Amino acid sequence: MRIILKNEVEHLGTFGDIVKVAPGYARNYLIPKGLAAEATPGNLRQFEAEKGAFLKKMQVKIESAEALKAKLDAVKLSFARKTSEEGKLFGSVTAHDIEEGLRAQGFEIERKNIVLADQIKALGTFTVSVKLLSQVVANVTVDVTKEE
Repeated sequence: MRIILKNEVEHLGTFGDIVKVAPGYARNYLIPKGLAAEATPGNLRQFEAEKGAFLKKMQVKIESAEALKAKLDAVKLSFARKTSEEGKLFGSVTAHDIEEGLRAQGFEIERKNIVLADQIKALGTFTVSVKLLSQVVANVTVDVTKEE
């Protein structure tokens, strides 16, 4: 089934892409969630009419995400954790901890946007990616120290 994407769908495409997907995926997920519309001639004409307004709105989103990225790139979070005598952490630093640290500094970032391959389980300085938009990714410095 051919559909027109109304929003960005990870691993599928961005706004305006015409893609072919399984009919069940389109009817049961993409169309009911408002992420896509069937690629009929009428929907294609409507999409072309709405495209200009969407692109302007998207440009504003990108500009605000770039401004937020500049602020987030300067952020340094510090976490003190208990360690064993060998220096191994008893706990770990998770995406939830990073979310709380960012919230304490005034940033409203959702946990799902914090890209952390695995929990941080060692002392040191780490760089954690924060996905603001698909094309805008900020890097936050996370410093894990030994709790006194």
